[in-house]
Amino acid sequence: MDHIHDLSFGGERPLFGAHDVSLENITVTDGESAIKCCHDIECKDSKFYGKYPWWHVDRSLITSCYFAPGSRSAIWYSDDMTMRDCVIDGPKFFREMRNLSLENVTINDADETFWHVSDVKIKNVTLHGGTYPFMHCDNIHVDGLTSDAKYIFQYCHDVEIHNAHITTKDSFWECDNVTVYDSDISGEYIGWHSKNLRFVRCHLSGEQILCYADHVTLEDCTIDAACDRMFEDCSNLDVSVRGAITNIKNPISGKIVADEIGSVTYDEFAKGHDTEIAVRK
Repeated sequence: MDHIHDLSFGGERPLFGAHDVSLENITVTDGESAIKCCHDIECKDSKFYGKYPWWHVDRSLITSCYFAPGSRSAIWYSDDMTMRDCVIDGPKFFREMRNLSLENVTINDADETFWHVSDVKIKNVTLHGGTYPFMHCDNIHVDGLTSDAKYIFQYCHDVEIHNAHITTKDSFWECDNVTVYDSDISGEYIGWHSKNLRFVRCHLSGEQILCYADHVTLEDCTIDAACDRMFEDCSNLDVSVRGAITNIKNPISGKIVADEIGSVTYDEFAKGHDTEIAVRK
């Protein structure tokens, strides 16, 4: 493997077509598409300032690197990538990819990041700001995620999340087959229009959460007291809550059990009355 180190690159496509190369302490300055149509690349201790620096690069390892705000849309169409110990300040990273692994990565502008990515592994990652991260992704495994980006995890399927702290709105919108363990999920309209949602030992908060969904399971979860109108038009509920649920509105079918239930509302718009609602004895 060739070793390129302690150099700066600018202009158009300076490393186009490179392969079987180790990059160390390089700086990509101005210009576009510095590393494009490449394969088998390792890069560490480097800085990226120019646009679109990493497209169509298969089988890569990126460690201890920095991506500046100007490196927007930096990594697209690149399969089999591992990134560790990096800081990203640019938006619109990671698009149209497969087999992506991130560990100890901070993304300070998560706008439109992780779109159409399959087979994603996330460990100890922080997302800040922006909208719609993880849209149209599948086969996602998360262990350690902190995020305040809006509209996270929309139109996703086959998702498993552990140890997350997510503050957002419209999370898990129109998703299928999502399981979340030991996490704190906060924000209005969690899980709308989704199916096969499961939350285990989680704390949920927000307005009108878990509505218009099918096959929703809560195991040993807690619900914030300010949550109202939960489970509207939900079917096939299997809900076990520790503590209280303030308000339930128009659930269609299934079972809801809690230590305390403040109120249950069924109005003329209810689509079914086949939900067993019980206070735990």
